[in-house]
Amino acid sequence: MSGTFHDIDVPPTLVSFAVAPGKASLAVSPEFKEAGSDIYLVTVPRDADHLPDFAALKNYAAILYTENKAGHINAMTSLAEGGIAAGLCKMAFGNRIGAKLTLDQTELFQEKYFNWLVEVEAGESLPDELAAQKIGSTNSEFCLEVGGEKIDLDTLLAAWTGPLESIYPTHTEAAHQSIQTFRYTGESASRKSANLVKGAKPKVIIPAFPGTNSEYDSAKVFNEAGGDATIEVFRNLTSQHVEESLAALAKQIRESQILMIPGGFSAGDEPDGSGKFIATVLRNPEVSDAVMDLITHRDGLILGICNGFQALIKTGLVPYGEIRDPEAGAPTLTFNDIGRHIACYATTRIASTKSPWLADCEVGDLHNIPFSHGEGKFYASEEDVKSLADNGQIATQYTDLEGNPSMDIRYNPNGSVFAIEGITSPCGRVLGKMGHTERRGTNVAKNIPGNKHQPLFKAGVSYFL
Repeated sequence: MSGTFHDIDVPPTLVSFAVAPGKASLAVSPEFKEAGSDIYLVTVPRDADHLPDFAALKNYAAILYTENKAGHINAMTSLAEGGIAAGLCKMAFGNRIGAKLTLDQTELFQEKYFNWLVEVEAGESLPDELAAQKIGSTNSEFCLEVGGEKIDLDTLLAAWTGPLESIYPTHTEAAHQSIQTFRYTGESASRKSANLVKGAKPKVIIPAFPGTNSEYDSAKVFNEAGGDATIEVFRNLTSQHVEESLAALAKQIRESQILMIPGGFSAGDEPDGSGKFIATVLRNPEVSDAVMDLITHRDGLILGICNGFQALIKTGLVPYGEIRDPEAGAPTLTFNDIGRHIACYATTRIASTKSPWLADCEVGDLHNIPFSHGEGKFYASEEDVKSLADNGQIATQYTDLEGNPSMDIRYNPNGSVFAIEGITSPCGRVLGKMGHTERRGTNVAKNIPGNKHQPLFKAGVSYFL
C-alpha cells in the first residue's frame, strides 16, 4: 500500500499475513501454567555458517508436535534475538509464575533463534532425540532466580510496558475506593409459559445494524440453547431501505419471544457516542410500540450486550423498563477511564438472580467473560446505585480473582462505578451487560483459567418452556 494525503506520504509498503493451519484443540500458549514444573531448552544444531540444520529443525518440530498431542507440554515459546532471558520473562508475566534457573547469567542474553523453551510436568522429560537441556523449574515467587540472585519480575514488567504508558495508558486512578458487594436475596425469576405450539421453539430476533459484529455468535448460542434465532439485517442505503427495515424489524419483534441486541460498533459509534444508531431505531414509533408490547403485554425478554447495552441504557429500557426521553444525571455508559478501546477477559460476579436471564445462576457465581469496547464505563449517582441495588437490578459486578468487587483496572477494565457490569429493568426481563457472554467455545481462550460459561441463553430460552 502507498499514497499521499496533504503533507503525509506513505512509502510503498507490503503487508503480509501468514497463517499456520492446525487444530485449535492442540494450540498451546507460552505462559507458565503452574509452579513446580520443569523448564527445558531445545536447541537446533547450526552449521559452520551459523545457519540452522533445517532437517533437524523439521524433525525437532515434528517431535514437539507429537509430545504436545500426547498432552506432555504445558507451555512453549520460540526464542529470538532476546534469547532465554526475554523468553522466560514473557512466559512468567502471563500467570505471574517465576522460575529458578541452573544456567549461568551469561547464557541468558545470547540470541537463540530456532530454539524453544518448554514447560513440562515435574519429573517428566522430553524425548532423547531432542537433546533437551533442563535449565530450571517454575515457582510461585514472582522472580527469576539465577546463581542465587533474585531478579524481581514486577520491575522487569514495568520496564517492558513503561515506555508507552504515556501514549497508551494502562493505569488510571479509580473514581472511588470504597465498594460494596451487592447481594440481592429477594424473589428470583419464575418460568413463563409462552403458549407455544407443542414442539415449537421460542423465537429470537437479532437485528444486525451497520457496524454490529456479534450477530452470528449470538444466533449460534441461542440455537444451541434450544431457541429459534433469526438475524434481521437493518438496511440503510436509502431512505426507502430504512423505512422497510423499520417495518420488518417491528414485525419480527411482534412475532418473537426474545429480542437480542448484539455488540459491535453501530454506525462507527458516531456521531457523539456509542449506541445512538440503535437507540434511534428503537425510538421509532413502530419499533417502540413493538418493543413495549413485547415486555409489557407478552412478558417477553430483551438482552443487550456491549453495543446493545449502550442502546438499552440510552433509551431507558434499562434501568427503567420503558423507552423514555433522556434525563440529565440518569445512569449511563461513558468512555473507559483509559480513554481508549479495551480488549481483555475479566471476572464478573452474579449479584442478583431477579432476572429470568440469570435463573440458572446463583448469587456469588463467578464467570470469566471477554470484553471489547471503548465506552463501557457504567456511571450513576450513589443514590441511583443504592436504588438499583435495593431493587435487585444490579445483575453483575467486576471482581478480582477471589470474587471481591474491585475498582482496580486489572479487574475493572473500564472503571465502572461500584464495579457494576450489568443491570436490569425493574421487572428483570430486560438485561444489559458489557461482557460478551456469547463469545465462547470449546477452544476459545483455552489458556485463560476460570469458568467461561455463563448460562444466560439457556435460561432465556427455558423461561418460555
